[in-house]
Amino acid sequence: MPGPPPLSELTTLRLGGPPRRLVDATTEDDLVAHVREADDAGEPVLVLAGGSNVVVADDGFSGTVVRVLTRGVEESLRSDGRVWLDVAAGEEWDALVTACVEHGLAGVEALSGIPGSVGATPIQNVGAYGQEVADVIVGVRALDRSTGQIHTLEGEECLFDYRTSAFKRDPGRWLVLRVSFAFERSGESEPIRYAELARTLGVKEGERASLADVRAAVLKLRRAKGMVLDPGDPDTVSAGSFFTNPILREHAFAELVERAAARLGADAVPPSWPTSHHRYVKTSAAWLIQRAGLERGHGDPHGIAISSKHPLALTNRGAGTTSELVALAREIASAVDEAFAVQLAPEPVFAGHDWSA
Repeated sequence: MPGPPPLSELTTLRLGGPPRRLVDATTEDDLVAHVREADDAGEPVLVLAGGSNVVVADDGFSGTVVRVLTRGVEESLRSDGRVWLDVAAGEEWDALVTACVEHGLAGVEALSGIPGSVGATPIQNVGAYGQEVADVIVGVRALDRSTGQIHTLEGEECLFDYRTSAFKRDPGRWLVLRVSFAFERSGESEPIRYAELARTLGVKEGERASLADVRAAVLKLRRAKGMVLDPGDPDTVSAGSFFTNPILREHAFAELVERAAARLGADAVPPSWPTSHHRYVKTSAAWLIQRAGLERGHGDPHGIAISSKHPLALTNRGAGTTSELVALAREIASAVDEAFAVQLAPEPVFAGHDWSA
C-alpha cells in the first residue's frame, strides 16, 4: 500500500517530503478528533490547509498531518446593522473576500489575492495594503489542545498585533475551527490607508473607492510582485513574504538610520511607519535586503532564488530543496544583520525542522 504523498504536492513552495501519516478532516468533529488522537498518542501534528505559509523539511514530517477541508459559511444580521459571517477554517480565504466584495461587505477588500485558508488568517493576523483581519474578526472558535476544551475567543482575547496573535504566540496550543467576522454593508471600501494603493486607485489616502475597484487594484499590485498564485508564473512558487517587517525601538531605529547613512549616504533613509506600541517603529525588510546587496533574482535560476519581482519572496524555480531555501534565507538574514544590525524573522511556519537550529 503506497504511503502518503510528499507534502510538496500540498504546499505553494512545492517543497517537502512525506509525512508519517496524512488524514483529511471534512467536519469540525473530524478535525478535533484527529488532532486529539495524535495529541493523546504524543505524536507531532501539523495542521495544513492551503499550504501557503509553511516550509516543510526535505525529510518530511515525522508525525500526523491533518488536512483541514471543513466548509461552511453562516450569515446573520445583527441589531447594529452589521453582517456577521461565521466561517469554517477550511474555507478558501480569497473566495471569502470575493464573496464579500460581490455582496457589498466592506473590510477585507484590500486583502484580495492572499492564498490560504480562513483558519490561518487569525494566527498570522494576515494583513496587506493597510488592512488586517483583526479589523473585522469578532471571534475565533478554537480547540485548546492543552485542556481538550473548545472556546470562543472574542476579538480582544485574540491579542492581535502585527503578524501575530494569541494563537501564534503559543504555538501548538490552539486549533482554529471557525472564524467570525463582522462587516459593514457598503459599496465603498474602508478608507484607503496605504500610499501605493491610493496612487493605483487615483485617490488620496483616507478617501474611499468602490469595493470592486479596490480588489482589482490590489490584485494588479500583487500580480506585479508575484504574490498571486499563477501556474504560469514561477515567481509565485513561494510562501509569500518570507520575512516580517522589523519592529524596532525608537533608539534602535535611530541607530539604523545612522548605519544606513554611513553605508549608503545621507539620502538613504530607511522607511518607517508608526506602530500600535509607544516608542516602536516599523521598517521595511525589503528595503534592508536590497540595501544589504541582495537583489531580485539572487540565487539559483533553476532552484531556489529571490523572486524576480519582489525581494521578500523566496521562490522554488523547480529544482530546489528546502535545505537550499533555508540556506538562502539565512544568507539574507546574515547579510542584513551584518550591514545594519537588524535581525530578520521568518514569517512561515517550519515543519520537520527549526529556523533557529
